[in-house]
Amino acid sequence: MKYLVSIFLLSIIFSACTQEPTAQEILTNAIQTHGGDKVYNSNVSFDFRDKHYKGEYNQGQYKLARYFSDTLNNTYEDVLTNQGFQRKINDSIVHVTDEWIGKYSNSINSVFYFLRIPFNLKDEAVILTYLGKRVIDGTNYYKLKVTFSEEGGGEDFDDVFVYWFNAETYILDYFAYEYATDGGGKRFRKAFNQRDENGWLISDYINYKPKDINVDIADYDKYYTEDGFKKLSEIVNKNVEVSYN
Repeated sequence: MKYLVSIFLLSIIFSACTQEPTAQEILTNAIQTHGGDKVYNSNVSFDFRDKHYKGEYNQGQYKLARYFSDTLNNTYEDVLTNQGFQRKINDSIVHVTDEWIGKYSNSINSVFYFLRIPFNLKDEAVILTYLGKRVIDGTNYYKLKVTFSEEGGGEDFDDVFVYWFNAETYILDYFAYEYATDGGGKRFRKAFNQRDENGWLISDYINYKPKDINVDIADYDKYYTEDGFKKLSEIVNKNVEVSYN
């Protein structure tokens, strides 16, 4: 009888030790691995393609700015905050129609959104689903699916993301997304040049397009190992500088 009880207790202990983490636990560990809560109150500047960006985050308030010039040497300053969008040309505020306010705001927001993954996955509109473990190139990954509630999810609330976090380090190495804007599409990104920028783990990405658009993005781990993607571009953030409030 004592032997049976011992076996039962050992099975409970073994089960507890081998139980996989929840989606929320995976995200919590990933946030700590990528820099921790200090990133929510931080300042970041970087160059992406032909524009310079600056982001300020403090207690839920944000100021996201981009700077660039046109072929006539006019200088542009676009600023997106909690209060709205504003454009300056040669230091003078100019009127922008609602349609273009939406386009410019989405463009700025998307650049910062991808830079700040996984920290933005704590947003209230985010719905996390754990899809289990998967192996990519011999490494185990926790796979999370992210959808958004319509309330608080913004105009793109119907977008879908899938993230692959290293099961040992909790570093984000791959993610995929499906979007509906501008005709819609699907993308898969592989991280490279992962580096510590003053305590914040920054990644660049190889951007892929699926050869078969009918494949579910949740299956992109398998599709990737079967050479199912075409390289489109590289997402490279240069001259990154980070400080904290």
